[in-house]
Amino acid sequence: MTICALGLMAKAPLEGEVKTRLVPPLTAREAAALNICFLRDMAANIDSISAASGLVVYTPAGAESAFAGVLPERFSFLAQRGATLGERLCNATDDLLRQGYGAVCLINSDSPTLPRSILIRALSSLAADGDRVVLGAAEDGGYYLIGLKHAHRNLFNEIAWSTSDVLARTRQRAAEINLPVELLPPWYDVDDAETLSRLYEELFFTPLNGAYPAPYTRAFLETIIQREGPERICPKSSR
Repeated sequence: MTICALGLMAKAPLEGEVKTRLVPPLTAREAAALNICFLRDMAANIDSISAASGLVVYTPAGAESAFAGVLPERFSFLAQRGATLGERLCNATDDLLRQGYGAVCLINSDSPTLPRSILIRALSSLAADGDRVVLGAAEDGGYYLIGLKHAHRNLFNEIAWSTSDVLARTRQRAAEINLPVELLPPWYDVDDAETLSRLYEELFFTPLNGAYPAPYTRAFLETIIQREGPERICPKSSR
């Protein structure tokens, strides 16, 4: 099998367990519902790419039922393994490569407008001859995507996760093993009130310019706006 696995790294979308930094401005129930919309949009985006196989790499183990009705039918499941994010990313890569995939891209589940063109570019890079790591540079200093043909454990060692130097440290680890790095265009994660406001502006007032339209996310935010006004999503909004 030479197809690439595109895996969404995701927690089970349970109230009080996901998107907690969005509470407030959202309630815990709304944050969980928004998380489901993110998953639906990102999974639909992935599912539209015929050259890849979509799945969710989830935690906690045994929580598959929490994703019922959220993902496309042909999506598969893989439980995360490991104590740290680095261990979980490396183990998932290794598990999927052992299943016979030619390459693996692991993607965060917090970027519902991530352009499809970026995913296709990642696949094209991994399909080319030679080993490499493909990194999607997140604007907070981390990465929203990592693509590999081999589970290079060194890439995940001695990384201070959830800090602004994750990407820089990962590139340093790649240099130490002479692994070429391809950087994808920067994008952003929606994980707090500030980035939620940015998402609101992007979906309702800014030309998408290649960004994924995220219809589930947009519809959910629109219901809140119609009921309570845009200030509920974007407190500084004057629109």
